[in-house]
Amino acid sequence: MAGTLTAHDRRVLMAVNAGASSLSFVGSGFIVLCYVLFKELRKFSFKLVFYLALSDMLCSFFTMVGDPSKGFFCYAQGYSAHFFCVASFLWTTTIAFTLHRTVVRHKTDVEDLEAVFHLYVWGTSLVTTVVRSFGNDHGHLGASCWTQTGRTGKAVHFITFYMPLWGAILYNGFTYFQVIRMLNNATRMAVGMSDRSYQLDARVDMKAVNRWGYYPLILIGSWAFGTINRIHDFVEPGHKIFWLSVLDVGTASLMGLFNSIAYGLNSSVRRAIYERFWPEKLRRWFPNNSRHRNQQQDSELVSLKIQDQQ
Repeated sequence: MAGTLTAHDRRVLMAVNAGASSLSFVGSGFIVLCYVLFKELRKFSFKLVFYLALSDMLCSFFTMVGDPSKGFFCYAQGYSAHFFCVASFLWTTTIAFTLHRTVVRHKTDVEDLEAVFHLYVWGTSLVTTVVRSFGNDHGHLGASCWTQTGRTGKAVHFITFYMPLWGAILYNGFTYFQVIRMLNNATRMAVGMSDRSYQLDARVDMKAVNRWGYYPLILIGSWAFGTINRIHDFVEPGHKIFWLSVLDVGTASLMGLFNSIAYGLNSSVRRAIYERFWPEKLRRWFPNNSRHRNQQQDSELVSLKIQDQQ
């Protein structure tokens, strides 16, 4: 028993973790598979989504297979889960940075920054994982391989994961706010100039970017309960709240599924699947509708026609 959690409570938490992590593994694995199968998706913007999905898939895998009864092997799984979960939310910041640099700052050099992105994501993930190991108590395991016991371990875990996480959430939120505000201003300018083609481009861009504006909510929804649970564990280390632990484990383990749906399952992926696997006879009977033919490719961060018009 860990804290006030009974053996039955721990079995329930492990079942919730395994189920939710399996869904995330399948969802993120599907995006990885699409990137491998469809050459038309291998553009820079979707490449970032691929790295995000790959990190989510490995994070889900190591989270799913962790078992506190396995001792040292469990610690290896816990560190691996920490590494790839940190990498996951860091890749979302590179996507936000790319969108901001392209739309707001009108820069076209984002593809040249791929090596910098890799150094930033994998390097930061490695540093936080190594620092996390310093505060870990190798004599005692918590309720899962990823959690730590003792005030020092919990504090280090919070510093090496939850502080960077909420920094990423704030950065993403601020970045998407600036992008949406910029496109709103462009739309108002188009209305004032009565430029109908310009208005159409702006509306198309706003439709795409409005989706991205919700993406910081994925991280918030995935980790809000986990953050509250970690704070509660630090303040009252001898008292576990079972329902909070269930929400913590369930929502955090679903992050990969949420990311795969929001970032990866866009019109470009659906179109590629339709063209590759939809039988020719069915295409004639059920032709691809105008939305698939005319919709802007969401895998590209945003249409850049606004830049050309300015």
